[in-house]
Amino acid sequence: MGFSTTHLIIFLVIIIVIFGTKKLRNIGSDLGGAVKGFKDGMKDGTAEKTAEATPPTNLPPTEKTDAKSAIDVEAKIKS
Repeated sequence: MGFSTTHLIIFLVIIIVIFGTKKLRNIGSDLGGAVKGFKDGMKDGTAEKTAEATPPTNLPPTEKTDAKSAIDVEAKIKS
């Protein structure tokens, strides 16, 4: 029930006659561009995930503050 080599050749000849070589070439280049874009997108997605997982190393030095200039951020509910 499979296709033999002669069946595939006849099928390809019919496709070339119907669509023409120029349209088939355009379809092939469009399909190749889409696959390349998909692969690049997948690489960018994995690069962004690994970049988010690693903490930044170039943080500015922290400054010491005294108790008077510090702000208490803990809020209490008024009743």
